[in-house]
This record gives sequence, structure tokens and C-alpha cells, in this order.
Amino acid sequence: MKKTILITAMAVTASCTMNAQKIKYPETRKANTTDTYFGTTVTDPYRWLEDDMSAETAAWVKAQNKVTFNYLEQIPFRESIKNRMEELWNYERVSAPFKEGDYTYYYKNDGLQNQAVLYRKDKSDKEEVFLDPNTFSEDGTTSLGGISFTKDGSLVAYSISEGGSDWRKVFVMDTKTKKLIGNPIVDVKFSGVSWLGNEGFYYSSYDKPEGSELSAKTDQHKLYHHVLGTSQSDDRIVFGKEKSEKHRYVGGYVTEDQRYLVVSAANSTSGNKLFVKDLSKPNSELIAMVDNFNSDNGIIDTKGSTLYITTNYNAPNKRIVTVNAANPQQTNWKDLIPETDNVLSASTGADYIFAEYMQDAVSVVKQYNHKGELVREVALPGIGSAGGFGGKKDADVLYYSFTNYISPGTIYSYNPKTGKSEVYRKPKVDFNTDNYVSKQVFYTSKDGTKIPMIITHRKDVQLNGKNPTILYGYGGFNISLTPAFSIANAVWMENGGIYAVPNLRGGGEYGKKWHDAGTKMQKQNVFDDFIAAAEYLIDNKYTSSDYLAIRGGSNGGLLVGATMTQRPDLMKVALPAVGVLDMLRYHTFTAGAGWAYDYGTAEDSKAMFEYLKGYSPVHNVKKGVQYPATMVTTGDHDDRVVPAHSFKFAAMLQEYQKGSNPVLIRIGVNAGHGAGKSTAQTIEEYSDMQAFTLYNMGVKSNRK
Repeated sequence: MKKTILITAMAVTASCTMNAQKIKYPETRKANTTDTYFGTTVTDPYRWLEDDMSAETAAWVKAQNKVTFNYLEQIPFRESIKNRMEELWNYERVSAPFKEGDYTYYYKNDGLQNQAVLYRKDKSDKEEVFLDPNTFSEDGTTSLGGISFTKDGSLVAYSISEGGSDWRKVFVMDTKTKKLIGNPIVDVKFSGVSWLGNEGFYYSSYDKPEGSELSAKTDQHKLYHHVLGTSQSDDRIVFGKEKSEKHRYVGGYVTEDQRYLVVSAANSTSGNKLFVKDLSKPNSELIAMVDNFNSDNGIIDTKGSTLYITTNYNAPNKRIVTVNAANPQQTNWKDLIPETDNVLSASTGADYIFAEYMQDAVSVVKQYNHKGELVREVALPGIGSAGGFGGKKDADVLYYSFTNYISPGTIYSYNPKTGKSEVYRKPKVDFNTDNYVSKQVFYTSKDGTKIPMIITHRKDVQLNGKNPTILYGYGGFNISLTPAFSIANAVWMENGGIYAVPNLRGGGEYGKKWHDAGTKMQKQNVFDDFIAAAEYLIDNKYTSSDYLAIRGGSNGGLLVGATMTQRPDLMKVALPAVGVLDMLRYHTFTAGAGWAYDYGTAEDSKAMFEYLKGYSPVHNVKKGVQYPATMVTTGDHDDRVVPAHSFKFAAMLQEYQKGSNPVLIRIGVNAGHGAGKSTAQTIEEYSDMQAFTLYNMGVKSNRK
């Protein structure tokens, strides 16, 4: 008989948790370090923790992890949660297939493999392993990044990430013999690989810094062209060499017909310049299509000399336009698929355009031809998130995935001629969707704005205010939180927990205006939206402050840090992960330089400095305040949001915390920002977060 953890809410008392007074935190040295902004002096006593390569910081990390794992090991049901998560996670996962040359490729994970394996079949349907990332390292922490085939499928370039780092190595392989060609291209960052014929490819990177501090040379992304058989030192800089071409993010790719090189250049995550080069004409120049940062633009397809572009230029929710490549400037753009009331993202396949719209954060997909004529609305399996529909022009079948919070991701094959969908691969997960309910509500934020939120739980949950609840949020960088199934959330809900996700301002759910409403000196809107979501859950008896946990990662880690320092009374548990937590110095680190569109910087103006200091989590931990039970999580190899943010925040909380709620920091070893994390690492981290959360809510468990 299947065993399930049954959890029962109890009154939260000091006896049901390990008192913070009994935890001996590692001593964290304080230094007299200060900065001055517009005449205001700001102390930074834990600045030394920014040096994550020093022996002193390494010793601090080791000591903190010892305290954290000693605490976690004493939680009686921690192992039960982990065992159930492993049991539920252990199912075969297979990706949609894609054809390259004479082979059909697909990813497959047998269940608990640390990394998915890339398989292929030949024309006789014989299966073989093509690339197995589990063999890249002994502990499964080296992952496969991007992969790009030549048009004829005879060569492949693939990147790997070691220890979760954003810095990649690129290898080239002969697909027939599976033999590597030449030496790897090293120190590649924030880049895809795009082939031009079989002779070479384009990629992007920075000059690699010695540490995490931002310097002039690390703030200029460059597009390179590598020719097979030559040294990386001979790679030609295509874009980014000149001072006028200095941008934080530069990317380039060759269109499917191999005729055009497209180059995008940006300094933030909002707005990009766009250039195009006609490769069919010898010595042709890059032509500027867009020469400012006022809009987001990308070429999604070509037909002869016609370019198909998605843009929010004069269309905050995006539209698709066309233009002749000979005169591609914005003044010549013509509407193909006009803007609607819903946010658009687009893909192409089988010589069609698929427009996916978000209606209150759920998917609606429409199929168009290249004349802009509607072919049909795609009949989706239900209310949730659909993704895919991309493919080559000559594809006969396309694939898409569909999921929501209670439906494991299923892959469907789609006939673009008839519009018929069929289940291609449905995962066999030990989770009964019929026992759960997921519904969308709208609540009112502080300034009267209506915010959508999806709340998911078991059907038998009683709204008595005593249900352990995780409120998860992000609210930034134009990123949309759409419904998706998660094994970790399934375990949480199976144990009687509620999972709630609001679509906060700062995200992309309602277009550019929604994004901008949560940036710079409107960032407080995001925190207010999150606080209002918590109050809605409490007012409607889903939970109470004693049974509420807030969770978020990266920009969502900032969300959690700001919310818990502004309203420490609102929640029992806080789980900030890989968070941006020092808002006065985030931009001085290499990756943080591109985030100013969302945050602004402390150097911009006195008003911007004061605004950032007003909510920066590191600078708003106050002595004598009882903060919620907190477990900060980060990775020692995180080179996107450097771990110093989490280190400094945890040190401040440990110094100033009043009362018995514990403050722990869990630092993943050989782990980065999240991408490429092994299955084992992921299961252990989620299990620890859920065990910590339930334990500090005073929940007891029984095995039956």
C-alpha cells in the first residue's frame, strides 16, 4: 500500500520547533566599511563576504552549512518528505522529438537521473544514446546547455555548464562518428550557437573577469564568428568591438534559409536594437532596423526578402509586422497580425505562424498563414499553459506541451493542415488530478489594482485558516508566471498544503505597462501586490499568518526579502532563494549591470538612492524585530546573482533576530543560479524547504 505523510496543524509553540536561542550561529566578523551616496553614509559591515573566493568566506560557508544541516537533520519527517518526493519524481520524462539530418533526436530521463539524456533514432528506428550529460561529471553537476545542429545535421555544437555556472564551454561533434572536432570554445556566456553553413558558427561572450566585480571590459558583450579548424584566438569580432557597439547583451543568429544574419543588442532586459545583414551579398553591411532601446524586437521568420518581426513598438502587447530586408527600418514596417488586448508571443513551424496569447496568464493559441490570415484557433486540452508549435518550414507534424498546476506536462502532436491534436507522450505520474482543484481569483492591491492569483489545493481542504500555505511570487523583468505542474508542489499539496501564485506587476502578463508599473520608483507596487495576496488568503480563511510561507527566487528572492522586512508579522516562514538583496551594490557585480531598467541604481540620483535604500532587504533588517523563520538558499557557484547577497542578508538577520524563529542559510555546493541543477540536488533542496516550513508551522506528521 502506498504510504502518505499525513500532516496535522497544531498551535505553533516553542516546544514544536528548535528554539533559535539554542542555535549557535557561526560568528560573522564585522568590518568598518562604509559608502557615501549623495552625502549619506551607509555602513556595510559584511562587505568581506562579497569575496566568495577567499578562505575566510569559504570557512564561513562551511560553518553555516554545518549549523543548517544539523538543524534540518533533527526534523522528524524530513526523510519522509524526501522519500515521497523521490517516489513521485521517479517517472520517465521524454521531450518532443526533432529531426536533424538523418536522425530523430529527443531527450529522456528515466526518472531520477541527474540530467536528461539526448537520444536519437535512425531511419530504421534504432535507438542510441547521443549525449549523456550524466557522464560529464561524477556528481551530476555538469549539465548540457544549448545545442545547435548544422542545417544538414552532420555537425553539432553543444555547450556545457560546470557547477551551475553561466560560463560555458562549446564543443563541436561529427554527428555520424560522434567524434569531437578541434578544441572547445571556452568562456562563453549568455549565448546561443548559430551555424553558417558547415564552416563555422556565431557565439557571444565577454572578456572573462578575475572575480565577480564589474569592470569596463566585462560590460561589453561581443558577437564572434568561429571558423572550424582555427584557434579561438583568431575568432573574428562581428559586433561589439567598437565603443559605439558597447552593449551589455549582444546576440546573433542565422535565419533558417541561411540568408540573413540577425544581431540584437541591448543594455537591459527591456528594449533592444536590431540589425540585419544579407549574407547572400558579398561584403554587405549590417543594416540598423531599430537604432534605439524603446521597444522589444525580434525576427521570427523570413520569406525571400520579406522579414517577419515581433515587436512592441507602438504596441505594448506586441504585434507581428513585415518589412523588405533592403529597407528594414521601422518607418517601413507593415502590420501583419495587429496588437490585441492580450500579450503575444510567436513561433513558426510547417510554414505557419502561431500566435500564443496570454489571457489572464493562461494560453490561447491562434494559427495564421504568412499573409496574416487566421487559419484557426488551436483547440487546447484545457485551461493552462501551452508551449511549442515551433519547427522547420517543411515539417509535417509539430509538437506542443500543455500543463497546469494539477496536470503533469503532456506532449501533443499537432497536424498543421487539419488542426487535429493527439497525445504523443503522457507522463505516468503517481498523482490523481481529480483529487485537486485549481482556481483563479482576482484581488485588490493597495492602490486599487486588480491582481489575478491561482490557488491550488486538495478538494477536501477546509477553509479554516489552519492550512499550511506557500505563496510564491516573482514580479519582475517582464517574466510571466503561467500555470505549470511541479512534483515538489504536488508533494506539498498531497500533504494538505495550499499553493498560491499571484501575477504581480513587474511581470509580463499584461504587457509593457504591467511590467513598467513594477520597475524603478514603482517597485513598491510589486511588494504591495504580494502583501495584498497574503492578506486575501488570510481574510478568506485559506490560511493565517501562523501557517503562511512566502517563497521566491532571484528577483523573487528580493520580493521575499522586501516583504518579510516590511511585514514580518504577516508570515510564519520566509524562503528567499538566490535573491537580489543588496539593492545599493547589485549593479557593481558582473551580471547585475543589466538590471537597471527594472531597479535603477543608487548612483542615478539622490531620489533613486533613497528609494532603493528604503526597500533593500540587507539595509532594512532592524534590531529587536522578530522576523519569520527564515531559510535563505543560494549556490556557491552562482555567477548571476552572486551569493554575497544571500550571505550578507543572512548575517544581518542572524545578528538582529529577536525571539525564537531560526535564521538559516543553505548554501549549495557546486550549484549555481538554478539552471542545470541535478535531480538529486533539486529533490534535496525542495525537501529541506518543505520540511523546514512545516516544522516551523508546528506541524506534526504521522506515517500511515
